[in-house]
Amino acid sequence: MAQLDTGGGAQGGKGKKRAKKASTAIDMTPMVDLAFLLLTFFVLTSTFSKPKVLRMIFPEKIDKNDPAMKAPEVKNGLTILLTGENKIYYYKGSLRPETELIETDYTKDGIRKVLVESNLDLLTQLKGFQEELNKIDEKDTAKTNAINAQVTQAQKDSKLVVLLKHDKKATYGNVIDIMDEFLIAQIAKYFKVDDDMAEMEKKLIADYQSRG
Repeated sequence: MAQLDTGGGAQGGKGKKRAKKASTAIDMTPMVDLAFLLLTFFVLTSTFSKPKVLRMIFPEKIDKNDPAMKAPEVKNGLTILLTGENKIYYYKGSLRPETELIETDYTKDGIRKVLVESNLDLLTQLKGFQEELNKIDEKDTAKTNAINAQVTQAQKDSKLVVLLKHDKKATYGNVIDIMDEFLIAQIAKYFKVDDDMAEMEKKLIADYQSRG
């Protein structure tokens, strides 16, 4: 009697062979190299943002024991005096016995208005330069650099000089507030005097407060 062959046709090596599956692994090494090259390119070509710091200018130290050295006179400018209880005074020009001391405050209608009115010439020039910048294409670096050079020169040519003085009663916050006002009013030349107020300035403040 005949018997059925149940070996699946694989006996004797005569059965069908299964196809081998291709490997799906991808070599990412070139992509990693490309990523590092792009990262290096962007780091080297990008412009890093400049830290926003408060610019403070200090005048040269005056040797009080040297008669040949004396503090410079501020003929075309303002001297701001800070004292306790958020009091702020200023006077124009050089310090003299007949100097008029004026009291103001930290509001926009106070010291800011005084600074803006005193710096009106430079502010007018800066406004004109800004209008010129708005009219040109941002990609036109030649014209942009030329206008920026004019801005820098206008700031150098500014005749307004502001001196800031304070006594021991003034707070650190008072000094920072005034520095902020300098930046808002675009004051190009301002100096924080590290020495104490002059005796005549103290006397002017005392006389003013006694009248009040």
